[in-house]
Amino acid sequence: MNQYWVYIMTNVRNTVLYTGVTNNLRKRVAEHRGKKGSKFTSKYNVGKLVYYESFSHIWDAITAEKKIKAGSGAKKIKLVESVNRQWEDLYEQLFS
Repeated sequence: MNQYWVYIMTNVRNTVLYTGVTNNLRKRVAEHRGKKGSKFTSKYNVGKLVYYESFSHIWDAITAEKKIKAGSGAKKIKLVESVNRQWEDLYEQLFS
């Protein structure tokens, strides 16, 4: 069974939000942390995973990503805080 992920990452000060979709969350977050994920995440030092959600179908993941990206910054913050009130880096919890 395939698994797809929508995720939100931020920088150390939680001032920049990046939303993405992937079929390999561990690899993709590692790429962002290694400054190889995207120009945006590299430029703004985005390396902290603060939100993720899994889907069985790619189209569901893409739809969720588009909905998050279309929302305001306040809505993204509310989404993150609904599951991660302390803005902890979830990567370590998932993959260590």
